[in-house]
Amino acid sequence: MNLPLSPDRLWDRLMAMARIGATPEGGNNRPALSALDGEARALLARWGGEIGLTLSVDRLGNMALRREGRDPARPPVLVGSHLDTQPSGGKFDGPYGVLAGLEILHALHESGTVTEAPIVLVNWTSEEGCRFSPSMIGAAGAMGVLPENEVLDRRALDDGERYGNALAATGWAGSADPAGLRTAAAYFEAHIEQGPVLEAEGFDLGIVTGGFATERALVTVTGETSHAGTTPMEMRRDAVLAAAEMISAGERILYDRAPDGRMTICRFMADPGADGVVPGGARFAFEYRHPENATLAALLAEADAAFAGIAARRRVVVRREPYWSFPRVGFDAALAARLREAATRHGARHRDMLSGAGHDAYHAAACMPAVMLFIPCHGGISHHPSESISRAWADIGLRVLADAVVATANSKDRV
Repeated sequence: MNLPLSPDRLWDRLMAMARIGATPEGGNNRPALSALDGEARALLARWGGEIGLTLSVDRLGNMALRREGRDPARPPVLVGSHLDTQPSGGKFDGPYGVLAGLEILHALHESGTVTEAPIVLVNWTSEEGCRFSPSMIGAAGAMGVLPENEVLDRRALDDGERYGNALAATGWAGSADPAGLRTAAAYFEAHIEQGPVLEAEGFDLGIVTGGFATERALVTVTGETSHAGTTPMEMRRDAVLAAAEMISAGERILYDRAPDGRMTICRFMADPGADGVVPGGARFAFEYRHPENATLAALLAEADAAFAGIAARRRVVVRREPYWSFPRVGFDAALAARLREAATRHGARHRDMLSGAGHDAYHAAACMPAVMLFIPCHGGISHHPSESISRAWADIGLRVLADAVVATANSKDRV
């Protein structure tokens, strides 16, 4: 289908969205359920209203902008991503997928084209997880991975504000049932790769066939607070030094057993964190990711054994409490094939790949056929103000995504 897609309009909207929460370094700080997030939502709603989209907001704040199909009774095709950012985020992580979806609907409106099934643009709430943990919490609540009340009761990591209260304060607490999104026919999400592979290997697009299994846990180490000047080293129960050794052991285990995996220490806190005091407490967010469920489980078991040994030797207590995990995600083969066909038709160099990062599509895939499309980002840099893409990458991703979304909406089959 030859839609009047406008890469210039997409780019202009990306830049307009980036002005909301812009940082001096050139990036974005637009935390979920902040006033800036509310401003970004209002802009998206205005753009959607200009082309006749019907807006629905659910009780978790997920936005759904619907363009009706010839048969309103057919399950809709979803396309989208998120507008919230990391504190040191860039312009494209999340907004590219939302605004590419909006451009598809704008082109359909402009051409007067009616698809058989409705198409719904989704802006998921709080994908990043930097304010309300875990990541992808709005999609998790909508897809039944987390209970709705549990999501609403989550506390912000920065100021302790309750999710439900923050949502109400932004003015984006809706009344729609989040579970209503589960009945969709399919979900598409376009995203920047957030890694260096596509650019380094000369590909225009990545067809994402699945995602890494992941477990993130809070590790609490409890020792004993004492004076830094008078307590001999051999008599200390230093929680921070024990935690540092545990972190080093976790990294060594990964490199020895599964160098294709990932390990990250997302946060580290010392208690009491005062000069002249041997810290009696330490907490750190410890995360492993791997393409295979069994390997992830083996890594975690080995890390637990290593942590216990270090704790015994250093006379501290350690506790690891998982708070964010999901198994390897497999995306829908038919939707991936549709993306490949569109990429070939447009002459885009493409390859299959897995995603190491978590995305809203992971939770959508539990309830419906889902797939992701990656475009490159310069240097693989993301979650940083210097995050950037080329207009050419944005354009080819838009065109391939549009072909696949419209074909799915017009398909006689569910996908």
